[in-house]
Amino acid sequence: MTADEGNFFARLRARVNRGAAFVANLLPGRRIDAELLDELETRLLEADVGVEATQEILADLHKKVARAELADAKALEDALAASLLAILKPIERPLAVDRAKKPFVVLVVGVNGSGKTTTIGKLARLLKDQGLSVLLAAGDTFRAAAVEQLAVWAERNAVPIVSQATGADPAAVVFDALQSAKARGSDVLIADTAGRLHTQSHLMDELAKIARVIKRLDPEAPHEVLLVLDASLGQNAVRQAEQFSQAIGVTGIVVTKLDGTAKGGIVVAIARRFGLPIRFVGIGEQAEDFGIFDARAYVEGLLRPAAVDTP
Repeated sequence: MTADEGNFFARLRARVNRGAAFVANLLPGRRIDAELLDELETRLLEADVGVEATQEILADLHKKVARAELADAKALEDALAASLLAILKPIERPLAVDRAKKPFVVLVVGVNGSGKTTTIGKLARLLKDQGLSVLLAAGDTFRAAAVEQLAVWAERNAVPIVSQATGADPAAVVFDALQSAKARGSDVLIADTAGRLHTQSHLMDELAKIARVIKRLDPEAPHEVLLVLDASLGQNAVRQAEQFSQAIGVTGIVVTKLDGTAKGGIVVAIARRFGLPIRFVGIGEQAEDFGIFDARAYVEGLLRPAAVDTP
């Protein structure tokens, strides 16, 4: 682990579910009984851990209690943490750029307001810091100022960008960008797409069109389809993941705004439901508030009160 990763994991522990440490203020001094487990179930659901995951976790805890394996509240907390880690560890898989696939094409999708364009800017910086050359494609040609917003990130990170006028065909923009990335010898192409509601079928079809057009130049591309989800949306984020997966085949997830919600448990619900890798999480506005997902740091933040926030 690098020093930067260690600092990020410390901030992740401090900022997840900030102000809603539902276990830490529930267990101290309590006797483990049916009432306590019922309260714990309510807290898990309120944090948007989801019905399926909550039922699975509580069933495991009830068995341990019945077998007298949990002697006190601390043992219950540790058992809860272990149950959460069992769900989350399998999806703790950072994005691995295959350098043999040049350019490695990352298509970024999500609804408006999820933090998609900002995520692209932060991801570009992270990959550039890893020594990779990055090119951006401004494929969101619908939203006013979307191209300008991505251009600001491109300038900030000193990476090239391919764009066209507002209203241009998004598939054509991404196609041109892929041609440019090949000509430049870029390691990674990150393509923005228009934010859309998961219920807008015609716009979801546009994503499939972009993928088809990309395959004309590289049959294996896109190599990664990153879905950006806003943690504060709670269970609606699960519905978004389902619809986008059906439309284009999501291969990885970015969860944003974990610092500003008491619904941080949605990460567990998504992991339990889809098993898709959570590549990155966002815990703030700054570029350094974006990093790879670490299950243990996340569980620590979810279950225990925020301590000192590492600057």
